[in-house]
Amino acid sequence: MTAPTPLIAVAELAQLRLSDRPPVVLDVRWRLDEPDGLPAFRESHLPDAVYVSLDDELARHGDPGEGRHPLPDPGAFQASARRWGIDDGDTVVVYDDWQGFGSARAWWMLTDAGVDARVLDGGLAAWRSAGLPLSTGDPHTPESGDVTLHPGHLRQLGIDEAAALAQSGVLLDVRAPERYRGDAEPIDPRAGHIPGARNAPTALNTDSDGRFLHDYALRERFEAAGVDSDTEVGVYCGSGVSAAHAALALTLAGYEPALYVGSWSQWSNHPDRPVATGAQP
Repeated sequence: MTAPTPLIAVAELAQLRLSDRPPVVLDVRWRLDEPDGLPAFRESHLPDAVYVSLDDELARHGDPGEGRHPLPDPGAFQASARRWGIDDGDTVVVYDDWQGFGSARAWWMLTDAGVDARVLDGGLAAWRSAGLPLSTGDPHTPESGDVTLHPGHLRQLGIDEAAALAQSGVLLDVRAPERYRGDAEPIDPRAGHIPGARNAPTALNTDSDGRFLHDYALRERFEAAGVDSDTEVGVYCGSGVSAAHAALALTLAGYEPALYVGSWSQWSNHPDRPVATGAQP
């Protein structure tokens, strides 16, 4: 069987919501400058959407040596998924209002756990532009679901595996160029990048409306960064959120990327790990 596309268009979601078994819709409102998306959710969200806290439900509050957004324990993630009303066999649609970053994190985790998850292409803005109904107020509280998660469907990298892949394959650093080069580091302890990693900013994977580029355009982007069908590819960012967005883009382009969840926030907290600066790997 052909795997379903990771994206869903507004028109398709609107149609599915009228079906006998509508998808579970999750709102993963999150920004670097506004990590608590609940106030924005209350202002406007898709009808019956369930609010998901990225910091509290899609991450664990761990030691700095694990990075800023380590994955939650499997049991805690399953409890969250059931709280969101997900049953075995459900399709889940995730969206946000910031270029797809928060929803990509949810997509990656749910897909890794064996759930049929899709990202609403263009997010909340696309739904609003289509003139479709929106709700305000507190989050919808669904009946508890019965889903059983089975993590391990997608590839991950630990810190040692990321170091090795930067030398043996292609490891993409998807942060902004100035952070990759080490010109500026506003968040993490050290500036620069993992030696051997190549820069491919994830912000360039979408158009001005926040929709992902066509698969052929994404493939051209990644080929220019040295990715091909015969080379293992991994991705990292600052804390594992925008790297999930890049993993989604690589998947759309036909690759099977590995995600380094700890990302630069983990690497830079280990003084024994070397750091490269400048525009070259």
